[in-house]
Amino acid sequence: MAGKTVTDKKSVLPLMQSKTQSFDIQGFIEKEKTKLAPDQKILLSKLEENTSINSDPTQKIASLTAVANFWKDSIQQFESYAYFIAEAAKLDNSEKSLTFAAQLFLSNLRGEQDDSKLNWESNEAISLFEKAIVLNPSSEDLKIDLASCYIYGKGRNGDPQQTMKGILSLLEIVRRDSTNMKAQLVLGIGGFVSGQYDKAVARLTKVITQEPNNLEAIAFLADTYAAQGNKEAAIKWYTVSKRLINNASYSKEVDERIKTLQNK
Repeated sequence: MAGKTVTDKKSVLPLMQSKTQSFDIQGFIEKEKTKLAPDQKILLSKLEENTSINSDPTQKIASLTAVANFWKDSIQQFESYAYFIAEAAKLDNSEKSLTFAAQLFLSNLRGEQDDSKLNWESNEAISLFEKAIVLNPSSEDLKIDLASCYIYGKGRNGDPQQTMKGILSLLEIVRRDSTNMKAQLVLGIGGFVSGQYDKAVARLTKVITQEPNNLEAIAFLADTYAAQGNKEAAIKWYTVSKRLINNASYSKEVDERIKTLQNK
């Protein structure tokens, strides 16, 4: 049930190991253009023309953002939107814009099930977070988000060393500050992803002790106990999550999961 336990909890289950194909974002965008209506093609062409003729950085950033917003607002197409937002952020090179673009990728890659897109999204997020950290090297939040890219992204493409890279970075943070619950949460999820269930339970329990209403920690703790085969504990925490969310659709899903556990 991992990845389906709360509405804002994205799937971080490892993908099936396969030879990862590279994702060609430029080819993808060109293909998406062929699906546009005639008036949309005309509008996009004008917006793209502005990006090529503007040499002033400020105007070029605005033009790239306009193209990005076209893909977001008119087409609801994530990859193209994120690509142009990232291009604008790289040109702007401010911590705010780089972090915004990086978090777009990080948020989406958590639920990404296409391994080639996952690899591209992970690389983009990592590059953007690294650029932001250069501008603000003392930011623990940025370092946690960067480590998350390896756990939620790189590690899911079949390379446990990438997951461990993220975990090791997070361990440095919690050694400095064990009360950093954001780092503890991602470490717990990293334990779940890598199959280190005892460590995942310890981390997630620590988070819930400090933040009793942390739905993501509760949902992953339930998933971890289920993966361990600890039915009683899994059912307990699924029930807690159901009570906190109080959503009929979610409750139905959890009840089905509990029933499956009970029948094993």
